[in-house]
Amino acid sequence: MLALRGMGRVLLERQRMSGRSVGVASLQPLLPQRSQARFQSGGSEPLSSGAKVKLRTRLLVSLLFGGGLLGAWAYVHWEKQQRLRRQRTDQLRKVALGQGTFSLVDHTGRRRTKQDFLGGWVLLYFGFTHCPDICPDELDKLSAAVALLDRDASLPPVQPLFITVDPERDGVPALARYVKDFHPRLIGLTGTAEEVKHAGRDYRVYASAGPKDQDGDYIVDHSILIYLLSPDGLFLDYYNRMKSSQQIADSVSAHMRSYQRL
Repeated sequence: MLALRGMGRVLLERQRMSGRSVGVASLQPLLPQRSQARFQSGGSEPLSSGAKVKLRTRLLVSLLFGGGLLGAWAYVHWEKQQRLRRQRTDQLRKVALGQGTFSLVDHTGRRRTKQDFLGGWVLLYFGFTHCPDICPDELDKLSAAVALLDRDASLPPVQPLFITVDPERDGVPALARYVKDFHPRLIGLTGTAEEVKHAGRDYRVYASAGPKDQDGDYIVDHSILIYLLSPDGLFLDYYNRMKSSQQIADSVSAHMRSYQRL
């Protein structure tokens, strides 16, 4: 207080001597530097080191908490996907589709069984060489899907298979001529009427020969599906006529990436 009174006297004395009023500008030289800085900056002060540490700690805790929540969600999602895969595998086993074996002759005359294809992925189609349009279209689509999958070097190769439902006309020579029009890895399989019937029964394939015309020709009415078999020989999926080659390739690729050996 004494200091302020003294300061006031000095100012009044200066006013009398100079005949001028004293304003804020006149006071500024007399104010301490710290007060001037606070006045010019609106009274705010920079954060202290302690406040900065607290802010960083809060940010770190928030990040750790958010990361923990994200990790927990990822684990729950992974567990759910694993459970769904196990449920699907159990359902496929209960369906008992394609779980049997077959013994047929390929288009080179070599005896083949289902065990020959275990350990690899298979796309399987049932048809006949005298089919006017549907079978060639489906085999073209199957071949295109395999070619698309072949472009991805990270994926294992797929073995395309064609099993005839018309063993009476589709012998080894007929199959050898027929498979040349499709994917170079396509294997054609035939056998006796009973062997072919047994192979189709395992996949619930419907096949019925129609009446013969005057030339002895006939059409075989049959199921139109492409089957996907896993390396375990287990049926995984099927594709009807509505599926494109790209859709089939995308589906097979997804199965491959999520596959777990039984």
